[in-house]
Amino acid sequence: MNLEECYEAIDSDYDDVMRRLGSETLVRKFVLKFLDDTSFRGLKEGLENQDAELAFRSAHTLKGVCMNLGFTKLFEVSSALTEELRDKEIKENTTEMFEEVEREYTRTIEAIKGLC
Repeated sequence: MNLEECYEAIDSDYDDVMRRLGSETLVRKFVLKFLDDTSFRGLKEGLENQDAELAFRSAHTLKGVCMNLGFTKLFEVSSALTEELRDKEIKENTTEMFEEVEREYTRTIEAIKGLC
């Protein structure tokens, strides 16, 4: 799988990220670094431990990273979860929203692993 196919597999805008970052080498470098990003792990840990502050910070970080990398679908669901957690409370529908993030995160990670 090449980089453009990776972006297609996760319903994201390859052309936009190329316009913003300017080089396939640079985009690829940062996309592969995403595999080491700990924000999803922090989000999951925060929710499991009912630590709304950690969950919010982690969701916010994940959202920002996804925005910068042009991971459109993962950005959208992590952004919605960030707003849900903004008042630092874990609510009834937080789990359902996290499951959407987890699905998109897993899909994104699997596509990136296809680059390796």
